[in-house]
Amino acid sequence: MLPRITNSVTWQQAEMLMQPSFIRLIDNIRKLLDTSAWTGTYKDILIWPEGVDSETQTLVIQLLQTLETATSEKAEQIREHLATLPMPHPGYHLCLQRQEQQVTVDLWDLCYQVCFCDYSPENEKVEIDLDLIDQNGEVDWLSLDLKAKALVEKVFANLPG
Repeated sequence: MLPRITNSVTWQQAEMLMQPSFIRLIDNIRKLLDTSAWTGTYKDILIWPEGVDSETQTLVIQLLQTLETATSEKAEQIREHLATLPMPHPGYHLCLQRQEQQVTVDLWDLCYQVCFCDYSPENEKVEIDLDLIDQNGEVDWLSLDLKAKALVEKVFANLPG
């Protein structure tokens, strides 16, 4: 479930924190993978609204693919049709593997855990972690890096033995 941001200040703070958080997560993952028995690959995924059946998902994907090469007239028709259908949002997973063991980590979920206080997927209302913003309203890079590093270390510490 995507977090629901309820005011413009929180939205601006989230916009400021999300990209640096994501970069710090990826960097800390890379560092731990360098010394780990686990290998990691990244995978783009589509996350569909709840209740969307596989037929509709297939139709939307086909329409999106057709849109890439459609004439301008046909593209407009496709966009109008897509506007009536449920649309997915992009997701990004880290797929960890060691021998026969596999673990998938939702990187956006981790990013939300960095940016928001006490984030959990079940609680869609969120509050920015103000410890990540300095007194000038800018990113507190040290706090951000420490929180991202701690979350990544926790993920790796909880991998199957």
